[in-house]
Amino acid sequence: MILSAIAAKLEQRAKGDFKGRHYEAALIVQAVSWYLRYPLSYRDIKELFLERGLEVDHSTLNRWVLAYAPLIEKRLRQFRKPHCGSVRIDETYIKVRGEWRYLYRAIDKDGNPVNFLLTAGRDLDAAKRFFRKMLVDRPLLAPDRIGTDGASTYPTAIAGSRMAGLLPHTPVHYVTKHLQQGIESDHFRLKKNMPQIGGFRSFHTARRTIQGFEAMLWLRKGFGFAGAWTVRERNRLLAVCFGLQKVNEI
Repeated sequence: MILSAIAAKLEQRAKGDFKGRHYEAALIVQAVSWYLRYPLSYRDIKELFLERGLEVDHSTLNRWVLAYAPLIEKRLRQFRKPHCGSVRIDETYIKVRGEWRYLYRAIDKDGNPVNFLLTAGRDLDAAKRFFRKMLVDRPLLAPDRIGTDGASTYPTAIAGSRMAGLLPHTPVHYVTKHLQQGIESDHFRLKKNMPQIGGFRSFHTARRTIQGFEAMLWLRKGFGFAGAWTVRERNRLLAVCFGLQKVNEI
């Protein structure tokens, strides 16, 4: 009885999520998940659908990604396992309108993404904003160990977060190149699907799309839980999030 009620609620929510769309919900989720999961362009996905007799314009695919990538991240967030108390923070570069911008990211020691922040600059203000975003989102899971590179902004940002009450105690801060290799490898996994020529068209486009990329990393890594995590199981969870029967099975 309870499961039936939950299923009915999810189906009703899915109707609202895709209201006014001219294509089936499963098709939209499939297209968005393909773009976020694999190094495919919108035109590549357009051709994949043409092979199946479905005609979808690449600009429509772009609108779907911008609309549903943040929603996928929001729905999958509830399945995340609490991080282990130790996080590693680093910045990487991405292009927005042809210019290099900074992407702050944090993962825990098991490699599970914690949070991200896209900024125009790499300075103390940006570091403070990233810590605030990371800690306000999950205040009960403040890290007790923080690993960074040698940037001088991090000790001040950590101290500022402690004074602002975002950290219940002062965490151990360590600087080590060896342990940072894990997050640098994770940057590559995130960036390999990003537009390679010119980058994103705007900060708005970049932020919303990166939300989806990060969510797909959670999905690929199984949210930190042990055991096998097949592509079919990932697709099944996506379907559950949107109250659908099937995703990626046409």
